[in-house]
Amino acid sequence: MIRRVREAAGHAPPGVKVAIGDDAAVLALAPGAVLVATTDLVIEDVHFRRSSASPADVGWKAMAVNLSDIAAMGAEPRWALVGLALPDSTEVDAVDALYAGMREAAAPHGVVIVGGDTSTSPGGWMICVTLLGEHAGSPRLRSGARPGDAVAVTGTLGRSAAGLALLQAPTAAGVGEDTRAELTRAHLRPAARVAEGRWLGAQPGVHAMMDLSDGLATDLGHVCRESGAGARVALDLLPVAPATREAARGLGQDVLDWATGGGEDYELLLTCEPGAVDSLARGLLATTGTRLTAIGRIESSGDAITYVDAHGQPVTVRAGYAHFHE
Repeated sequence: MIRRVREAAGHAPPGVKVAIGDDAAVLALAPGAVLVATTDLVIEDVHFRRSSASPADVGWKAMAVNLSDIAAMGAEPRWALVGLALPDSTEVDAVDALYAGMREAAAPHGVVIVGGDTSTSPGGWMICVTLLGEHAGSPRLRSGARPGDAVAVTGTLGRSAAGLALLQAPTAAGVGEDTRAELTRAHLRPAARVAEGRWLGAQPGVHAMMDLSDGLATDLGHVCRESGAGARVALDLLPVAPATREAARGLGQDVLDWATGGGEDYELLLTCEPGAVDSLARGLLATTGTRLTAIGRIESSGDAITYVDAHGQPVTVRAGYAHFHE
């Protein structure tokens, strides 16, 4: 299997001095750059089910969730290490497809797999990708939010949660095939906002940034705690795609639950100078084609978050996902 992975990785690009085949890879950073590192586990029956996700889908997602973390730092992703544990009954074709999915997600960003480890698993599939990137400036951190900042998000919210709901209800009426395809793909093959993260991370008006992996309610909470600030979010400003609204109507679900607590959207959440929102939105759209929407503001009191409706009345929202939560 190691030989197959090595052959599939192909010729080592610039920056890779030693790739797969030795005890460790040898990598070269650009002069003056700092190393940015992240790792994420993707575990069967926790993050995916093989009944609804193909091996290539699983590989894509394992890579994409790490690309999203590097994007949130405003950094450039470069090299991946893959730790893989599979039952010994796993077919070779499934392993090939898994790695093909990872390479497919990584290739548009110039990322190559330079090593890792393999093991048998006593249970299901477990994939741990460690992704290394580089940043020539100062990464945007969760702790950078300032009172008075605008809170904004890229893209739309709730599509992944809608896609998961549709995978769990394959015969749901009132949901068109195009809508189903769009939303299930958003869940199975999320798009990491790498170009968006690099552009936003280079703008001086952006103060804090992270990716939306566990849902807006949970992840904005991380920003507020790290920054020692609170926030106020207007629920009527949340960007929600028409397909997500259609799925919510068809399944009888509250679309705001998906938008605030669904998780796995892998959009970028940021805070910025309030006067910079319009120019950032215009620049991001022109540069990447992705929309930026202001949804609230950072406040100075505590680390509490208030969600309000169109009339300014407080609303309780569903919290996002949390491991080990009782």
